[in-house]
Amino acid sequence: MDRRSLFIASCFALVVTSLSFGIRAGILNDLQGQFALTDIQISTIAATAFWGFPISMVIGGMLVDRLGMKPLMYLAFLMHLGGILLTIFANGYLSLFLSTLMIGLGNGMVEAVCNPLVASIYPENKTTKLNHFHLWFPGGIVLGTLISFTFTNLGLGWQAQMGTMLIPLAIYGYLFSKAEFPVTERVKSGVSEADMYKNLFQPLFLFMMICMLGTSITELFTGQYIDVLLHSVSENAILILFISSGVMTLGRGLAGGVVKTLKPTGMLLGSALISTLGLYLLATQDGGMLFVSAAVFGLGVTFFWPTMIGFVAENLPNTGAVGLSVMGAAGMFAVSLYMQAMGGYYEGLVGDMNDVEAGRTVLRTTLFLPMILTGAFAGLYMFMRKRHAA
Repeated sequence: MDRRSLFIASCFALVVTSLSFGIRAGILNDLQGQFALTDIQISTIAATAFWGFPISMVIGGMLVDRLGMKPLMYLAFLMHLGGILLTIFANGYLSLFLSTLMIGLGNGMVEAVCNPLVASIYPENKTTKLNHFHLWFPGGIVLGTLISFTFTNLGLGWQAQMGTMLIPLAIYGYLFSKAEFPVTERVKSGVSEADMYKNLFQPLFLFMMICMLGTSITELFTGQYIDVLLHSVSENAILILFISSGVMTLGRGLAGGVVKTLKPTGMLLGSALISTLGLYLLATQDGGMLFVSAAVFGLGVTFFWPTMIGFVAENLPNTGAVGLSVMGAAGMFAVSLYMQAMGGYYEGLVGDMNDVEAGRTVLRTTLFLPMILTGAFAGLYMFMRKRHAA
């Protein structure tokens, strides 16, 4: 088994996932204009990717031990391919809805397989390697926003932008077709399926799952919807996403040193504090300060997703692949519900105030989440410190 090849293939699969977020965030306004979609319809389309994600994550997490990783990666490939092509040839709301759902299903299957895969091939360094793997989520969003921005300025349509996703799709499909996959850690350690499901009800796991709702909304809702919320404040609102994602990419690449210094609980507490500041700045600043705000926000959410997954993999290993999948699925499902709710809220606000203030109001409403997380992670930090000292 060549773990380097498996890791590279996993990264290309995550690039497809992240491109779907970065490019779609950049073309939402184009889709809304071309197909005469309402704000509620466009927010529903954006949220649909987050519906498919948790469905396939949970199903994939339950099946990965039984069927193995390779068949599920073939399924992810087919879902991605079908969703991309259906988007390119979309003719209205229904086809955009279905294509986004298919891409979301593919994205969730990638997470369901690749998180336990990375944890299995790097058992000695889970949190760091999961951060390195997940740097390709913001990294792909950086690529996606660059593609969207460049293609738009060159007069190339959103269909061409979606077509670029076929390149990393072909690469990961080829690499995984040649690969030999390991069994998951749960299977290797001999933990029974019944014990795995029993461990999902541990208080610490339930606490982390609830926190995952807040970390996911803070990071992913803001990133996916930022062009819609701030396009009236800045002519290049999509560049705000580019900056925040660029900071995240660099941060996750340097995660090894941060993990050693702060430990996962310290990383989560610091992330909550900084993301609170960053979201506040995004909701209040204008002009060039918006780009500074984006950098602060990007730093704040850098370690949220991979460190939450890494914490569970390291401290609750008996929850197995299902535990990692439930964490991600809970986060994505929360984002889908929140995105739909905020889409309707934003549309109602636009009727009462200008676009600028409406977008800022939505961001200020979201600000309560990282504030709550700050208190929650402070408690987790003290709890784990006492646990390790005992």
